[in-house]
Amino acid sequence: MTDKHYTLIDPESGAELQLKRYDPTLGPSVLDIGALYGKLGVFTHDPGFGATSCCESNITFIDGEKGVLVYRGYPIEQLAEHSSFIEVCYLLLHGELPTPAQLAAFDESIRTHTMINETLLRFFNGFHHDAHPMAMVTGVVASMSAFYHDSTNISDPADREVFAHRMIAKIPTIAAAAYKHSLGQPFVYPKNDLSYCANLVNMLFAVPSESYEIKPIAVEALDLLFILHADHEQNCSTSTVRLAGSSGTNPYSAIAAGISALWGPAHGGANEAVINMLEEIGDASQIGKYIAKAKDKNDPFRLMGFGHRVYKNYDPRATIIRKMCHRVLETVGQENAVLLELAVELEQLALKDEYFIEKNLYPNVDFYSGIIYRALGIPTSMFTVMFAIARTVGWVAHWQEMVADPKSRIGRPRQLYNGPGLRDYAPINKRD
Repeated sequence: MTDKHYTLIDPESGAELQLKRYDPTLGPSVLDIGALYGKLGVFTHDPGFGATSCCESNITFIDGEKGVLVYRGYPIEQLAEHSSFIEVCYLLLHGELPTPAQLAAFDESIRTHTMINETLLRFFNGFHHDAHPMAMVTGVVASMSAFYHDSTNISDPADREVFAHRMIAKIPTIAAAAYKHSLGQPFVYPKNDLSYCANLVNMLFAVPSESYEIKPIAVEALDLLFILHADHEQNCSTSTVRLAGSSGTNPYSAIAAGISALWGPAHGGANEAVINMLEEIGDASQIGKYIAKAKDKNDPFRLMGFGHRVYKNYDPRATIIRKMCHRVLETVGQENAVLLELAVELEQLALKDEYFIEKNLYPNVDFYSGIIYRALGIPTSMFTVMFAIARTVGWVAHWQEMVADPKSRIGRPRQLYNGPGLRDYAPINKRD
């Protein structure tokens, strides 16, 4: 940080205000506008908060212009190649990569917290058979504070750590239970001798009546996807967790709020939309027609999986996931090969089109992740749930950071009011 300032002058009164500039480790500088209203009587206006720094964070950094994503300073490419999801969880929570002993202890703790209370498990029987899995997951996570209230003292670091481990460990169990309920199949209990992603695969697809062989490529693919989805700076759902958590609510409620925000099709539902789009296109011969539709402002059709609110270059996660997509389809997903071929040709044609080049519409992580999930036998209704499993550690890390920050305050955005001016109440018998 520096002592540099910007001077803001009110054109009407001539009053001056010194805005202190803060220089980050990476990324653009920010101006402290906290005194703006008190000194000049005005607010800033930034719909969607596209140019507003809402907090100070040490967790994740994105450079959208250059296509860069780092967790705690480590490039996503290096973590995807060399790390594991559990190790990335430790990194996001603690700020540093673990020693072998630290990783072993953390992994053991996560494994021993995988089961959920039997009464909580029976909650699923209260949902209709065709309830959306995201609705079930949101409701069950919100109710966790009634079962694990011994770890909801947000001012106690030990409670915060227990909550973090419980939340990360139990979200796959909750997600798999939602899936099993939607199928009418028995719940499959977690196995603590399995790795995080192997355990999830087993809970999703095993049945009590016969043995189930876990495919290594499925575990490897999920581990990679979870690393790529673990955190993404101050996105909609993470900001929701921070805003809800700033009130001092219990952490399970804050995470449930984040899950609800993730459910939106403009956020966590994008990979499902990509599959629906590819199925609508249907055949490579139709790609030109649909590209033309996407460029037509009067046509409601949009190419899903292209472009990003932050990235103005190629999404670095898309480059990584594309390779895994090919490997998965070569191993277990030949029946979905048509979708991959369609996706690849669509990508190639779009990237050569001046319209997409001019607007920097590059494929993002959602473009290929849905194809991988489909190849692994995961239905589209579960795509956003899988996203929620991966992003839980990011939400927890940001919640922990916010709660531990002595400068943290309850979130209270301002507004630009354009409603009626001040007026007097008229009795009903005097209204026309």
